[in-house]
Amino acid sequence: MIDHIDHLVLTTRDKAKSIYFYTQVLGMALDTFGAGRIAFKFGEQKINLHEVGLEFLPKAAIPTPGSLDLCFIAGIPLEQVIVTLGRHNIPIIEGPVQRTGANWPIRSVYVRDPDNNLIEISEKATTIYG
Repeated sequence: MIDHIDHLVLTTRDKAKSIYFYTQVLGMALDTFGAGRIAFKFGEQKINLHEVGLEFLPKAAIPTPGSLDLCFIAGIPLEQVIVTLGRHNIPIIEGPVQRTGANWPIRSVYVRDPDNNLIEISEKATTIYG
């Protein structure tokens, strides 16, 4: 029945810091739509941004900044991701480490966004592991 994810919603305490992180650090495109709504687009997906206390309806029952744990597949080698994170003073909290992705083994680093959401950035692993 389900084919793929179209979008998800991220609730933030600080709109400007989120915009900077997702566009300048992660390289997503800023998209505005509707009546001043904001999203971060990448590939064929997007992340809609809600500000805590100003969420659009309908919304999650308990929209909470910092409750997401997301994994993104990078379009560049993980070593370049690490350099980019360093340039923006984003600390890596774990990695690079081997993980299991949805379709293949991945190699990942973990960081936190401005709302303390866990962000995993990965590349397809070149070797199979156990």
